[in-house]
Amino acid sequence: MKYIRRANERGTVDLGWLHSQHSFSFGHYYDPKHMGVSTLRVINEDKVQPGMGFDTHGHRDMEIISVVLSGALKHKDSRGNEFVVKAGDVQRMSAGSGIMHSEYNASTEEAAHFLQIWIQPKFRGITPSYEQLSIAQKEVVTPLVTPTGGEGTLSINQDAKLSRVVLEQGQKLDLEVASGTGYLHIISGSADAAEETFSSGDAFAIDAQETVTLRAREHLVALWFELA
Repeated sequence: MKYIRRANERGTVDLGWLHSQHSFSFGHYYDPKHMGVSTLRVINEDKVQPGMGFDTHGHRDMEIISVVLSGALKHKDSRGNEFVVKAGDVQRMSAGSGIMHSEYNASTEEAAHFLQIWIQPKFRGITPSYEQLSIAQKEVVTPLVTPTGGEGTLSINQDAKLSRVVLEQGQKLDLEVASGTGYLHIISGSADAAEETFSSGDAFAIDAQETVTLRAREHLVALWFELA
């Protein structure tokens, strides 16, 4: 493994209405040792209190993916998109030449828990766009986002692929990438890999020359990035 990121070492922001943990440097949290992996620049684990959220703000030249774990988000942007993103949904916004948007907890009763992911784009200045899908787990590794958006996945302006991994206790999976870098971020559960134990919020990266066997200690849900 060329990189390990532990959950309890992440940057933390607590604003009362928002509790956020940053895997990589973001906002006021800066650590030169944790600036991202390949084109993966941000993984923020956000918990937003009922009725609260992020006021309208702008983005440029970034591929922004939201994976809602529980609750729901209300999205509104300057391209006329206005949607509720529910638990199990995956959202992709290409900021491109510039877009304004807001995100609020869609509920006044329960918190919203989601992962916000930023991937640097392949081409800059593209026309902003938005996609949202509910993607059921079909096999151990289920693709969510791919460069072309084929076979029921969202598309992305980058040579990158994002999949959801689900393993039952004792089940194994060999992780490898043909080229570039692989990055696994655990959402829930725990697993062993390369004589290390990883739990919720932990992550690690591997090179193309490596094969790492992941063995679930309990029901495991994770995100697997294949990055150029």
